[in-house]
Amino acid sequence: MDMRTPLGRVRGLGSTNDGVKHWWMQRLTGMALIPLTLWFVYSAVQMSEASHAEFTVWVGTQGNPVLLILLIICMFHHGQLGLQVVVEDYIPSESTKMTLLIAIKFAAIVFGTSAVFAVLRLTVGSS
Repeated sequence: MDMRTPLGRVRGLGSTNDGVKHWWMQRLTGMALIPLTLWFVYSAVQMSEASHAEFTVWVGTQGNPVLLILLIICMFHHGQLGLQVVVEDYIPSESTKMTLLIAIKFAAIVFGTSAVFAVLRLTVGSS
């Protein structure tokens, strides 16, 4: 049984069922950020007196590159999801809303990719 109006069916308007996925992704990235952030803060405190060479060695050892990349991905995705909700809820103009959503997603992809590239460059080296 279709609960949409005839005009809604013609326009294709209605639920896209993205709300549940968005809600779950926000919760999952938030839960993943708890241990990743604790690890990062602990590591940053341990490395506070380290030189650049020592830091570069630390980034490339054990599971540190993987954890750093996971932190970056979760952090930028979580932030993008949160900002998306704020824009959708508080920006009344559809054109402004769409422009901001595209800009937020673009910024998250650009800055996240740059950060992952920096970790990989420190890990592999700049040869």
